[in-house]
Amino acid sequence: MKAEIYFVSGIDTDIGKSVATGYLAKQWCEQGFKTITQKIIQTGNIDISEDIRKHREIMGCGLLPEDQQKLTMPEIFSYPASPHLATKFDGRELDFAKIQHATDVLVDHYERVLIEGAGGLMVPLTEDVLTIDYIKQQNYPVILVTSGRLGSISHTLLSLAAIQQYGIHLHAVAFNHKDNAKDEVIANDTIRYLKAYLNKHFKQVEWWDVPLLPQTKNLI
Repeated sequence: MKAEIYFVSGIDTDIGKSVATGYLAKQWCEQGFKTITQKIIQTGNIDISEDIRKHREIMGCGLLPEDQQKLTMPEIFSYPASPHLATKFDGRELDFAKIQHATDVLVDHYERVLIEGAGGLMVPLTEDVLTIDYIKQQNYPVILVTSGRLGSISHTLLSLAAIQQYGIHLHAVAFNHKDNAKDEVIANDTIRYLKAYLNKHFKQVEWWDVPLLPQTKNLI
């Protein structure tokens, strides 16, 4: 049986996708599911994806053979920007066939594959392709990461509206508690509001909590 694939996106950049992805992979591995993560497009790095390193740290393992083979990080660009801009600095275009091949290999060897995107749903991968376009083309179910920072309610609802508009399946909303300490009143009300909103408009969607892990406090 081929793996279940989930695309992990966020309501914004620096919202906690990497910790959420690593945490979910760790949880699923502990539950007996052979799980691996993939960062299909990494910017701001050379050779090794920093987000894959974060995933492995949270999972409690070193780099995997698939990491060394670059199957989990098929496209890396040096400039820390949206992919459509980072590609211009490195003078090469995104190779979607290369990305697809890497994902296909992982799917053949694992039960679950978590694909972490770059930034939010509307981040442009090229001048003509948005992240949400790619998700739609691949028919990936989405795990949407949010947090308790000020503005998260609006950004979350906008992301949910886009998911509905594109006809994409929303598998779960993962609430990363990394921003709770900034203002617990706002964070707690954000949790209350979003849970109520999901219960009203997305009844079948699961709510997952991603705790602030002691060993990963500085990770995003």
